[in-house]
Amino acid sequence: MNIVIIISIIAALIIGIGVGYILFRYVIKGMYTDMIAAAEKESEVMKRDKLLEVKAKYLNKKNELEKETQQRNQKLQQNEQRLKQREQSLNQKQNELDRRNKELDNYSQQLDNEKNLLALKEEELSKMEEQEIKKLEQISGLSAEEAKERLVEGLKDKARLDAAGYINEIVEEAKLNANQQARKIVIQTIQRTATETAIENSVSVFHIDNDEVKGRIIGREGRNIRALEAACGVEIVVDDTPEAIVISAFDPIRREVCRLALHQLVSDGRIHPARIEEVVAKVKKQLDNEIVETGKRTTIDLGIHGLHPELVRIVGKMKYRSSYGQNLLQHARETANLCAVMASELGLNPKKAKRAGLLHDIGKVPDEENEMPHALYGAKVAEKYKEKADICNAIGSHHDEMEMQTLLAPIVQVCDAISGARPGARREIVEAYIKRLNDLEAIAMSYPGVTKTYAIQAGRELRVIVGADKMTDAEADALSGEIANKIQTEMTYPGQVKITVIRETRSVAYAK
Repeated sequence: MNIVIIISIIAALIIGIGVGYILFRYVIKGMYTDMIAAAEKESEVMKRDKLLEVKAKYLNKKNELEKETQQRNQKLQQNEQRLKQREQSLNQKQNELDRRNKELDNYSQQLDNEKNLLALKEEELSKMEEQEIKKLEQISGLSAEEAKERLVEGLKDKARLDAAGYINEIVEEAKLNANQQARKIVIQTIQRTATETAIENSVSVFHIDNDEVKGRIIGREGRNIRALEAACGVEIVVDDTPEAIVISAFDPIRREVCRLALHQLVSDGRIHPARIEEVVAKVKKQLDNEIVETGKRTTIDLGIHGLHPELVRIVGKMKYRSSYGQNLLQHARETANLCAVMASELGLNPKKAKRAGLLHDIGKVPDEENEMPHALYGAKVAEKYKEKADICNAIGSHHDEMEMQTLLAPIVQVCDAISGARPGARREIVEAYIKRLNDLEAIAMSYPGVTKTYAIQAGRELRVIVGADKMTDAEADALSGEIANKIQTEMTYPGQVKITVIRETRSVAYAK
């Protein structure tokens, strides 16, 4: 029974497995087939889509390539056209060159023919000339060389006479025009820059209220006045002159220090040697500051900028210096203005000219003693403080101690002379003045043929009278130049000296 059941179960399992296998095979196979079919359909669709996409891309690419090909073809066609045009132009140029070469060949051939003809004509002319020369030699009895020499000498004499006359006319015309123009410029310059004349003295007068103050200044046994003289480096003259004390010194700065110190001492009332030294030291510092301020005001007034501070101080020191009695700062200001006006008239830079005119005498106020001429020393100082080369040259050459290299130099020289030569601008002591006049007359009298000499116009003109029988007009003309050169080399004088040589013949008869 049990065996039957087991067998039945086993048989049922085998049958169930077989049926299941059959069912699974057919069902799964159907599903597989359906899936395969669906996949094939989907792949077909995808294949179509890809083919369409690839086809579209191919068409787009094809269109792009066709466009590029067309563009390249167009460019190629354009280049071909350009090449054809160039080729045509080159052909035209080549034809033109060929034509010109032919013309040149023809022209050169013509020239060769003409040269040959000229050579033949020259030979014929030379033969004819030789024949004519032989005939002339036979007729005149002179050789060709002798005739040529006579003709050349005659032409030379005529040329000399014509040239001398022409030169004299040009020189006279140039002198007339130059003198007129120079006078015009100088007069305009002087008129536009007219300034007051200031003459410096070698003494200063300190006014006091009464003689009691004079005694206090002198001090016991003269101690105060000796201390003041020692501190200031001046000489104080106390005489019978009422209410005045004279301060004597050739250095204006020392005189000014002493005057200011006396003013403070008298105002304060305390006058003794220690107080004197203290006040003098204080006044010196104040004066140094005032010198700098004077220099600054001067440069501002003249419109000059960029000066080195040391040069500004030197300009301020000029206020307390004099030249032939003329205040040096006023002289420098006047020269600067004259230079600016004259430079403007001549078409030059007025600012540079004004700068050079202001600084031209800085060598007269040295901080240390030196043996150089003031012009050269001034140029050295200006160069030291970075002034330009043309300014330094104008400073150094205004007394002809350096070669003039720019147009500024003669302008500064002339304006310096104008400022110093104005009437009343400068003065000399009587002895020096008389000696200069005597020296002028002596120089002129040293020449043979001179009969009389007269120095007039305060030594600015020298008239020389020569004997008419001892000297010709040409010699008299040369004599004025010789005297002028000798005066320039041997004498020192402000401004210029005019030399006039007079030669005349007088015939006197009396009717009785």
